[in-house]
Amino acid sequence: MIHGIINVYKEKGYTSHDVVAKLRGILKQKKIGHTGTLDPDAEGVLPVCLGKATKLCDFLTEEKKTYRAGMLLGIVTDTQDISGKILRQQKVTVTEEEVKNVIQSFEGMYSQIPPMYSALKVNGRKLYELAREGKEVERKPRSIKIFKITVESVNLPRVTLTVQCSKGTYIRTLCHDIGEKLQCGGCMEQLLRMEVGSFSVQNSIHIAEIEKRAKDGTILEMVTAVDQMFEKLRKVTVKKMYQKLLENGNPFVLGYQREKNEFQDQEQVRVYDEEGIFYGIYRFEENRKGFWPVKIFFEKE
Repeated sequence: MIHGIINVYKEKGYTSHDVVAKLRGILKQKKIGHTGTLDPDAEGVLPVCLGKATKLCDFLTEEKKTYRAGMLLGIVTDTQDISGKILRQQKVTVTEEEVKNVIQSFEGMYSQIPPMYSALKVNGRKLYELAREGKEVERKPRSIKIFKITVESVNLPRVTLTVQCSKGTYIRTLCHDIGEKLQCGGCMEQLLRMEVGSFSVQNSIHIAEIEKRAKDGTILEMVTAVDQMFEKLRKVTVKKMYQKLLENGNPFVLGYQREKNEFQDQEQVRVYDEEGIFYGIYRFEENRKGFWPVKIFFEKE
């Protein structure tokens, strides 16, 4: 079984679930999960976790994301993107300067109402299922953050944006809301996810290439090891005589590690045994003079 993360380039026409299903067939393993849904019409970075790395799915979902979006002003649709049914259409009379000013006003914290055509659940039903039945339900606004918006080009009625945002942000809703604030309406015409945390579109790999590498035995060259995701944390190596503590997911006291460093209270570290096997993330607790597990990735074979 492969353990790690593959930076998949999701192509248009595939759902995120489709990508996982294809990889299960290609890699011949079931333990696979993706790290945040991309709409079928969207493309770009989709980190996929394999084996032990599936414990990272929630961690990667929390990461900051960067998108490049094409926005079309003057059209409002039921899905908030160009694939939906047109609800309203009007002439765009705003100026380029007005467009830029309104777009910049969305930087910072922003209360966003999730779209009806989304996978969020209300009373056990996915919103897009209700929408397809012609039903609309009240959705609570969610607080998200737009770290930065850059206007790449303006060729009215079309605008290209690059958006750095927090998890839970719907870019098509952002396009819709910008259009509403401009009083001419708007929808998303195209979307490319460029970054998820440290994973970028430049280093992503298409499914066809994954299949080719799986056949020729070079697929591991494209897999990011679990512990690489925590390279910013200091490394701690536990002495061999205390290895059983690690294998059982137990805490260990100061002095059981090889390193003679001083540790800050609540500092998180990467923990290994003397053979270099990664066990997980631990937190140093000053009052108890020891390290307590935060997230264990080690699994007995």
